[in-house]
Amino acid sequence: MPAPFIEFKRRLRWADADAAGRLHFPRIFEIVEEAEGELMREIGWPFDMRRKIYDFPRVHLECQFKRIIALDAPFRLLFTVGKLGRTSIHYDYQVFDEGEELAIEGTMTVVVLRDGKPAEIPIDLRAALSGLASKTTVV
Repeated sequence: MPAPFIEFKRRLRWADADAAGRLHFPRIFEIVEEAEGELMREIGWPFDMRRKIYDFPRVHLECQFKRIIALDAPFRLLFTVGKLGRTSIHYDYQVFDEGEELAIEGTMTVVVLRDGKPAEIPIDLRAALSGLASKTTVV
C-alpha cells in the first residue's frame, strides 16, 4: 500500500500574506505543520497522544519557492510520508497553484525522542506511516 498523505485545498488567507499580497514565507511552515497534525490524527497518533510518551522535534526543514501564491488565490498542498529511518521520519510536501503548477516544494525531518533521547519509531507508528494501515484524507 502507498504511504498515507494529506491534501489541503485552500485559498491564501489575509493572515498568511505579506505586505506585497503574497504568501509570507514563514507561514508555509505553519501550513505544513497543520498538515502533519492532520496526517498523524488520521493514522491514530494525534499530537496529544504523542506527547505522553514520545516527542517529535523538527531537525531539518527545506523549502524552495518556485511560483508566487497571491492573496486569496487557491492552492493545494500535498503532504506525504517520505523515508522512514530508524529514529527519524522524513516528510515531503508540494504546493500547487490554481493552474496546478508546482509553486513550493520542500521536506521536513523529525526525530523520535523518548525521555529526551532518540528512540526507534514505534512498530505501530511505523506500520501506519508505511501505509500498512494506509489512510488518505483530503481536507
